[in-house]
Amino acid sequence: MPNAANDPAARRDLLRARLVELEVPAALVTHLVNVRYLTGFTGSNAALLVTTDGTDVLATDGRYITQSAQQAPDVERVIDRRVATILAAWAAEAGMGTLAYESHRVTVDGLRALQQTEPQLELISLGAAVEELRSAKDEGEIELLRQACAIADRALAELIAAGGIRVGRSEVQIARDLDWRMLELGAEAVSFETIVASGSNSAIPHHRPTGRQVEPGDFVKLDFGAACAGYHSDMTRTVVVGQLAEWQREIYDLVADAQRIGREMLAVGVECAAVDAAVRDRISDAGHAEHYTHGLGHGVGLEIHEAPMLGRDAPGRLGDRMPVTVEPGVYLEGRGGVRIEDTLVVRTDGPELLTMTTKDLCIL
Repeated sequence: MPNAANDPAARRDLLRARLVELEVPAALVTHLVNVRYLTGFTGSNAALLVTTDGTDVLATDGRYITQSAQQAPDVERVIDRRVATILAAWAAEAGMGTLAYESHRVTVDGLRALQQTEPQLELISLGAAVEELRSAKDEGEIELLRQACAIADRALAELIAAGGIRVGRSEVQIARDLDWRMLELGAEAVSFETIVASGSNSAIPHHRPTGRQVEPGDFVKLDFGAACAGYHSDMTRTVVVGQLAEWQREIYDLVADAQRIGREMLAVGVECAAVDAAVRDRISDAGHAEHYTHGLGHGVGLEIHEAPMLGRDAPGRLGDRMPVTVEPGVYLEGRGGVRIEDTLVVRTDGPELLTMTTKDLCIL
């Protein structure tokens, strides 16, 4: 796949080539993240028409007249709140008989509105064509991911150095402290609701922080990330507060080894499902198959979960410049659990690690 060089116009050209393959004259893009990817526009109401003849039209409403001109100066603009139907009408008036649309994103009511507005248009599925383009990042996008990961790394280091993870402190207090540090370090937002899970709660993969206070001997699992110019980092580390028990060392070492296997398997051309299988086999061989209950990882970028996926039935193969997470876990209900997660970029010469915080077991 050619490198779009952090250039929305080049990205639209890649989509244009896909339209030629589909033998369709235009695509209606309505998913806001995809509109942003293809234009740079970040408003909350927009749709984009990309045509094979090179005419691209962005529709948004009157709130964004100035913003759309500044962020997307190289496309035509239509100012109308009915962003999808107005572009369908534009396509019909231009003599286009067929229009591809994001069928996996458009609601039933949205499709009905398109059909009623321009009944003469044949609507066909574009599928996840834009998401497929987004899965391989250009170097500008990777640099933003690198910056987001560095913010998260530094925030955790500062939290630990300040004694922010200690006996008597609640999960909510730790989560808010970590969030505040990421924002102070330059994150525009947190990537998602930060997970802080202590003691037996650490056995819940996606636990929401509560008022439970850290106790001596607890695992504390932290899953968090920072957003930088729209791009999301994702990292999980599990620490122990106080004295380490033998069972904690056992499952921590197991997860760390399984995670290493997953990281080392990341290579161009490798099947996504095969990476998951290798990690799952390591955990199963240790007798913990039933304690590993989720997929291995996912792509990251403008969304915290995007293509490609790493799981049992994940389709496709890894490609150059695809950022993915590797995040196996072992969860013992009522006792505690461990997850270790990194964000990495698949490269032709081996994976690039973006989350640099040590994976050695930290005992606080």
